[in-house]
Amino acid sequence: MSDTPTAPVIVPDEPGTFPHGVLAERHPAIVRQVREAFPYEPAQHRALDALLADCATGTIEPLPAGAHDRERWRAWGMDTYAGRSWYDVPWLWSESWFYRRLLDAVGYFGPGPWQGVDPFRPSKLAELGSPATDEELAALDDLTGRPEDEQAAALLHGSLWGNRADLGFRLSAEGGGESAAVPALVADDTERLWTLLGTPAADTLCLVADNAGRELVPDLLLIAHLLAHGRIGRAVLHVKPYPYYVSDATTADVVDAVRRLTGAEGAAAAYGRGLWAALSDGRLTLRAHPFSCSPLPYTEMPDDLRADFAAAAVTVVKGDLNYRRLVEDRYWPPTTPFADVTRYFPGPVAALRTLKSDVITGLTAGTEAALTAAEEQRWRTSGTHALIQVRT
Repeated sequence: MSDTPTAPVIVPDEPGTFPHGVLAERHPAIVRQVREAFPYEPAQHRALDALLADCATGTIEPLPAGAHDRERWRAWGMDTYAGRSWYDVPWLWSESWFYRRLLDAVGYFGPGPWQGVDPFRPSKLAELGSPATDEELAALDDLTGRPEDEQAAALLHGSLWGNRADLGFRLSAEGGGESAAVPALVADDTERLWTLLGTPAADTLCLVADNAGRELVPDLLLIAHLLAHGRIGRAVLHVKPYPYYVSDATTADVVDAVRRLTGAEGAAAAYGRGLWAALSDGRLTLRAHPFSCSPLPYTEMPDDLRADFAAAAVTVVKGDLNYRRLVEDRYWPPTTPFADVTRYFPGPVAALRTLKSDVITGLTAGTEAALTAAEEQRWRTSGTHALIQVRT
């Protein structure tokens, strides 16, 4: 990206900014939530209390010599940032470091009885089993009689918006906001995406998942539809190798979601059976690459991951965190072309994202002006706007 104009890396050092608020308020709340989610032992309580104090006023301390991933984190910048405040390093790095330390505090990496126990699992399962999920799955029955392209469009928007609204809403509201002064979809390259996922079938779709629960289910439904209707030959679903960012999807979360579908009624169960079969015969493959939990942007992806993306007809990058990693977590001018900041990516790439952080690229000057006039800068982080961006 040396020929792309640079922009400042987002650092959470300024009180009152969104990144500072995440470190100062959201992270302590997450520690308290995790502490209450399980009957952890006294040693874990002490470790959580120490983390709470450390991330508020302490400095970054290197992982101990015996840590299984110490060398990996050294390669990711641990030695560079050691001794500095959590607030004085890149926000992307500081957030990832927090979750690595949180898992250590609860004994996730073991050895011990709590090894491999996801501290976020109770909230994930509660969402997956909620009545709202029941309503969303029931809405699938209304899709079955519609033309294939309408089904695909509805499922794409389901994947885009995640758990913000049910499928019935998406079907009735599709296109309804296009004439608004401030559209819900601030950039829309849908047609370019369908060209990449057209007929004859694209060989491979890579989808980099974001959240578990009610946000993962629509991603899986979209994959199931694309496979069943021959728009793709196979799919590779990238998930996290361990719990991350509270709700990010792991392999266990994929299994939970597919079981939720197969245990439902009507169309949802058929989707679930299709996904189960696709996982079993290799048409749907899971990846859990260590870099998926790294504190680095995709500009620094390793060669094997680069090769995986290069082999795909398109890589769809889901969610806000993955978008930050895709375009580097910088204060880009919003009109910076998306294609310019993603030209390093080893193949066609699409971003499906609900806006929940400051970083943004690819807007027209008119769209940026309308958003700012109506909402000042709240549109960047409110989760009420979304985008579909494609670089071929």
